[in-house]
Amino acid sequence: MRSVARDDRAQLTATKDAKSRIRLTIELADVRLTRIEGLTSAKQFEQASESLGHYLGLIEDAMRFIGGLARDKNSTRDLYRKVDIALRGHIPRLAVMRRETPSDYALHFKAAEEFARNSRTDALESFYGKTVLREVANPATKADANKTTSPDNKRP
Repeated sequence: MRSVARDDRAQLTATKDAKSRIRLTIELADVRLTRIEGLTSAKQFEQASESLGHYLGLIEDAMRFIGGLARDKNSTRDLYRKVDIALRGHIPRLAVMRRETPSDYALHFKAAEEFARNSRTDALESFYGKTVLREVANPATKADANKTTSPDNKRP
Protein backbone atom coordinates (compact mmCIF):
# COMPACT_ATOMS: atom_id res chain seq x y z
CA MET A 1 0.00 0.00 0.00
CA ARG A 2 1.53 3.27 -1.14
CA SER A 3 1.15 6.28 1.10
CA VAL A 4 3.11 9.32 2.18
CA ALA A 5 3.65 9.68 5.93
CA ARG A 6 2.13 12.75 7.61
CA ASP A 7 5.53 14.18 8.55
CA ASP A 8 6.76 13.80 4.97
CA ARG A 9 3.54 15.26 3.54
CA ALA A 10 3.82 18.31 5.81
CA GLN A 11 7.41 18.92 4.68
CA LEU A 12 6.47 18.52 1.03
CA THR A 13 3.50 20.86 1.14
CA ALA A 14 5.60 23.50 2.91
CA THR A 15 8.02 23.49 -0.02
CA LYS A 16 6.86 25.87 -2.76
CA ASP A 17 9.62 25.56 -5.38
CA ALA A 18 9.34 22.54 -7.71
CA LYS A 19 13.09 21.87 -7.71
CA SER A 20 13.27 22.00 -3.91
CA ARG A 21 10.24 19.75 -3.60
CA ILE A 22 11.72 17.07 -5.84
CA ARG A 23 15.08 17.31 -4.06
CA LEU A 24 13.33 16.91 -0.69
CA THR A 25 11.25 14.00 -1.99
CA ILE A 26 14.37 12.21 -3.20
CA GLU A 27 16.10 12.81 0.13
CA LEU A 28 13.09 11.51 2.07
CA ALA A 29 12.87 8.46 -0.20
CA ASP A 30 16.56 7.78 0.31
CA VAL A 31 16.11 8.01 4.09
CA ARG A 32 13.20 5.57 3.85
CA LEU A 33 15.25 3.19 1.75
CA THR A 34 18.12 3.29 4.25
CA ARG A 35 15.64 2.56 7.03
CA ILE A 36 14.23 -0.37 5.05
CA GLU A 37 17.74 -1.76 4.58
CA GLY A 38 18.30 -1.60 8.34
CA LEU A 39 14.98 -3.29 9.05
CA THR A 40 15.59 -6.12 6.59
CA SER A 41 19.05 -6.76 7.98
CA ALA A 42 17.47 -6.88 11.47
CA LYS A 43 14.88 -9.38 10.13
CA GLN A 44 11.96 -7.01 10.90
CA PHE A 45 10.11 -7.65 7.68
CA GLU A 46 6.69 -6.31 8.75
CA GLN A 47 8.09 -2.88 9.55
CA ALA A 48 10.23 -3.00 6.40
CA SER A 49 7.12 -3.66 4.30
CA GLU A 50 5.30 -0.77 5.93
CA SER A 51 8.22 1.58 5.34
CA LEU A 52 8.42 0.28 1.76
CA GLY A 53 4.86 1.54 1.25
CA HIS A 54 5.93 5.00 2.41
CA TYR A 55 8.92 4.90 0.06
CA LEU A 56 6.67 4.00 -2.88
CA GLY A 57 4.25 6.74 -1.87
CA LEU A 58 7.04 9.30 -2.07
CA ILE A 59 8.11 8.14 -5.52
CA GLU A 60 4.51 8.13 -6.74
CA ASP A 61 3.97 11.61 -5.30
CA ALA A 62 7.07 12.91 -7.08
CA MET A 63 5.98 11.47 -10.41
CA ARG A 64 2.44 12.82 -9.99
CA PHE A 65 3.81 16.26 -9.07
CA ILE A 66 6.11 16.43 -12.07
CA GLY A 67 3.35 15.08 -14.31
CA GLY A 68 1.23 18.11 -13.40
CA LEU A 69 3.87 20.53 -14.66
CA ALA A 70 4.28 21.75 -18.24
CA ARG A 71 5.92 18.86 -20.06
CA ASP A 72 7.67 20.85 -22.79
CA LYS A 73 9.84 22.93 -20.45
CA ASN A 74 13.51 22.17 -19.84
CA SER A 75 13.05 22.64 -16.10
CA THR A 76 10.46 19.84 -16.05
CA ARG A 77 12.83 17.56 -17.92
CA ASP A 78 15.53 18.42 -15.37
CA LEU A 79 13.20 17.32 -12.57
CA TYR A 80 12.49 14.06 -14.38
CA ARG A 81 16.23 13.58 -14.77
CA LYS A 82 16.80 14.03 -11.03
CA VAL A 83 14.18 11.35 -10.32
CA ASP A 84 15.74 9.09 -12.96
CA ILE A 85 19.20 9.39 -11.42
CA ALA A 86 17.84 8.69 -7.94
CA LEU A 87 15.86 5.65 -9.07
CA ARG A 88 18.85 4.30 -10.96
CA GLY A 89 20.59 3.94 -7.59
CA HIS A 90 17.51 2.71 -5.73
CA ILE A 91 16.64 -0.23 -7.99
CA PRO A 92 19.75 -2.33 -7.19
CA ARG A 93 19.30 -1.63 -3.48
CA LEU A 94 15.73 -2.92 -3.69
CA ALA A 95 16.95 -6.02 -5.53
CA VAL A 96 19.48 -6.79 -2.80
CA MET A 97 16.83 -6.45 -0.11
CA ARG A 98 14.46 -8.67 -2.09
CA ARG A 99 17.07 -11.43 -2.15
CA GLU A 100 17.59 -11.18 1.61
CA THR A 101 13.90 -11.41 2.55
CA PRO A 102 11.75 -14.52 2.89
CA SER A 103 9.46 -15.30 -0.01
CA ASP A 104 6.38 -14.08 1.90
CA TYR A 105 7.77 -10.55 1.90
CA ALA A 106 9.93 -10.71 -1.22
CA LEU A 107 6.92 -10.18 -3.46
CA HIS A 108 6.49 -6.69 -1.96
CA PHE A 109 10.08 -5.87 -2.79
CA LYS A 110 9.69 -7.29 -6.30
CA ALA A 111 6.62 -5.10 -6.86
CA ALA A 112 8.52 -2.08 -5.51
CA GLU A 113 11.42 -2.84 -7.82
CA GLU A 114 9.09 -3.02 -10.82
CA PHE A 115 7.33 0.19 -9.77
CA ALA A 116 10.66 2.00 -9.47
CA ARG A 117 11.76 0.65 -12.85
CA ASN A 118 8.49 1.75 -14.49
CA SER A 119 8.74 5.18 -12.87
CA ARG A 120 12.26 5.50 -14.19
CA THR A 121 11.04 4.56 -17.66
CA ASP A 122 8.35 7.24 -17.46
CA ALA A 123 10.96 9.79 -16.42
CA LEU A 124 13.20 8.85 -19.35
CA GLU A 125 10.33 8.99 -21.83
CA SER A 126 9.77 12.64 -20.96
CA PHE A 127 12.95 13.47 -22.89
CA TYR A 128 11.52 12.23 -26.17
CA GLY A 129 8.24 14.13 -26.22
CA LYS A 130 5.94 13.77 -29.17
CA THR A 131 8.59 13.64 -31.88
CA VAL A 132 9.63 10.03 -31.40
CA LEU A 133 7.32 7.39 -32.79
CA ARG A 134 7.25 3.96 -31.27
CA GLU A 135 7.55 0.94 -33.47
CA VAL A 136 4.30 -0.96 -33.58
CA ALA A 137 4.52 -4.71 -34.03
CA ASN A 138 2.57 -5.32 -37.21
CA PRO A 139 2.50 -8.92 -38.45
CA ALA A 140 1.81 -7.80 -42.03
CA THR A 141 5.03 -5.79 -42.30
CA LYS A 142 7.04 -8.67 -40.88
CA ALA A 143 5.54 -11.02 -43.45
CA ASP A 144 6.42 -8.59 -46.28
CA ALA A 145 10.00 -8.33 -45.06
CA ASN A 146 10.39 -12.10 -44.97
CA LYS A 147 9.11 -12.65 -48.54
CA THR A 148 11.64 -13.50 -51.15
CA THR A 149 11.38 -11.97 -54.59
CA SER A 150 10.05 -14.23 -57.26
CA PRO A 151 11.92 -14.64 -60.55
CA ASP A 152 9.24 -12.60 -62.33
CA ASN A 153 9.82 -9.58 -60.06
CA LYS A 154 13.61 -9.41 -60.52
CA ARG A 155 15.02 -6.11 -61.66
CA PRO A 156 17.22 -6.08 -64.77
